[in-house]
Amino acid sequence: MMRADVHMHTNFSHDSNTTPEDMVKGAINKELKMVCFTDHFDKDDFDWGPEDIFDPEEYFRVMPALQEKYKDKIDMRIGVEIGLQPYLEPFYHEFVNKYPFDFVIGSVHSIKKSDIAHGELFEGKTDEEVYREVLEEMLEDVKIYEDYDVLGHLDYMVRYGKEKEKSYSYIKYANLVDEILKNVIAKGKGLELNMAGLKYGLPFAHPHPDVLKRYRELGGEIVTVGADGHCPEHIAWDFNKANDILRACGFTYYAEFRERKPIFKQLS
Repeated sequence: MMRADVHMHTNFSHDSNTTPEDMVKGAINKELKMVCFTDHFDKDDFDWGPEDIFDPEEYFRVMPALQEKYKDKIDMRIGVEIGLQPYLEPFYHEFVNKYPFDFVIGSVHSIKKSDIAHGELFEGKTDEEVYREVLEEMLEDVKIYEDYDVLGHLDYMVRYGKEKEKSYSYIKYANLVDEILKNVIAKGKGLELNMAGLKYGLPFAHPHPDVLKRYRELGGEIVTVGADGHCPEHIAWDFNKANDILRACGFTYYAEFRERKPIFKQLS
């Protein structure tokens, strides 16, 4: 089983009540060798509110102290998950380069200033219409953003559709997905295998294996693995399946990040 989880949240994120130390202990109990915390920084997610963005100064006070405390038990790294919206690129450029993050996930949680998880986007529209709108804005994001390392949970929006995966396939959105992947690859960025799709009841992790295969076919090499956990029970969710998923999609290795640089690890 894979022993590194590089997508993890704590109560620095608006949707977790778990302390960083409890998450570290949970990872140690699951015999992980490495974790990277990637708490949410979704500026201008108006459905949550500005008070739910963590204080980066406090983040870099708490997290390095935990690194030191548990250094003999686990390799802990400090990252962030930023919420991409096209007009925020100048803000995130400054933010990401101001702090010593090991790893930056760029994720699309909101489009048109509306949080996908809240459901309003789906009102009066078909799932297919919303999925296409999300991918169109995601393409706009990856064209302009440089300050991220991997694109997070590419087909995240399927979790919240009225009929979920019934209106989703790689083929249906191939033109948009291919353009997203080509931009990611051209900029030397990676893609995330996010196991939380399975946790949320989908028949696949994010992105769908057909998307992962296409990423590899187009020359994509950087792929990270994360459970997107918000409590200890979610750490390394279904990690026993990750190795086989990646191998079936043509990968022989995965990546971890330190100081924003990928470290490649052989799959077992």
